[in-house]
Amino acid sequence: MCSYLRSKLTFFSAAILFTTSCSAPPPKPLSARPVGKPVSIPIPLGLPPLPVPANNPPTAETIALGEKLFFSTSLSVDNTIACASCHDPGKGFSDGQPVSTGVGGKKGNRSAPTVLNAAYAQFQFWDGRVDSLEAQAKGPIANPIEMAHTLEGAAKKVALDDGLRKMFEAGFGTNLQGQSAVTIERIAAAIASFERTLLRGNSPFDRYQYGGDQKAMSAAAMRGLAVFRDAKKGNCAVCHTIEEKFALFTDDKFHNLGSGMNAAGELTDMGRFAISKREGDQGAFRTPTLRNIAETAPYMHDGSLKTLKEVVDFYVGGGNANPHLDKEIKSLDHLTKQERADLVAFMEALTGEPAK
Repeated sequence: MCSYLRSKLTFFSAAILFTTSCSAPPPKPLSARPVGKPVSIPIPLGLPPLPVPANNPPTAETIALGEKLFFSTSLSVDNTIACASCHDPGKGFSDGQPVSTGVGGKKGNRSAPTVLNAAYAQFQFWDGRVDSLEAQAKGPIANPIEMAHTLEGAAKKVALDDGLRKMFEAGFGTNLQGQSAVTIERIAAAIASFERTLLRGNSPFDRYQYGGDQKAMSAAAMRGLAVFRDAKKGNCAVCHTIEEKFALFTDDKFHNLGSGMNAAGELTDMGRFAISKREGDQGAFRTPTLRNIAETAPYMHDGSLKTLKEVVDFYVGGGNANPHLDKEIKSLDHLTKQERADLVAFMEALTGEPAK
């Protein structure tokens, strides 16, 4: 009897082992690479060739999907916040507020940077915590004071929308092995592809500097450009760079200007230091582009300066002294009232448009 039971147990154990070893492997994660034909994004005058990741070439389908998602509130936990809530096209793809507002009226502690020309940035966010638009797109979704969702929950929620699901299938392929066509990687890839189309150039400055139109800028703006570039005057171009054939107006580096200090002279936001842990990065933030700067007030990482005049005055005063103040920040009180006004006129001449 015991021999019989032993033989039966051996048979069942072998059967279980056979079933386990022959079961289908778990499905592989769906690719976030588009399946459509890549399209060329037109580049306006004054900008360099557009960097595009090899695994996420823009297609007509993914750009259309990304635009839909950018303006959709479905990514937020309570259907109140979209990417466009903080990056409003009518406000230079910023939000016009000192700091942004998320779900339930929660306030952040930093100003929403413009998305315009963000495709050229090596780092994203004021502190440069990620290095791609794809990674940046995920951040607000899971941030408890922005969209306050989970990445998995947002993807499942989007998948419930028949129209969006069909757009995902068109852009990335149909679902396989019972998996949803909607994944957080595909959501991020589509939003990033749309954001790569948000380019602005062909401003009066570009037509003057790169187009040879000597009448494109006003006399005040031309004087302001001279002050902007002169190392002994404004010295602005040391960080807001202008190249021979294009201008991004940012060095994509991190600098401490002394902005955002409290009444006791203490830094209220450690900026890049929270990411790099480098002592010299305390209070340092990524240099923002100046393109379309007239549309994206207020200014600085905390939205503390309301106008371009206030920005110029801040630099004239040499920023705010602190142990980590950038070595290039020095008093500009030698600038005349006219030169200060000319700097503002020049920055207003940086308002551009998409390629036609």
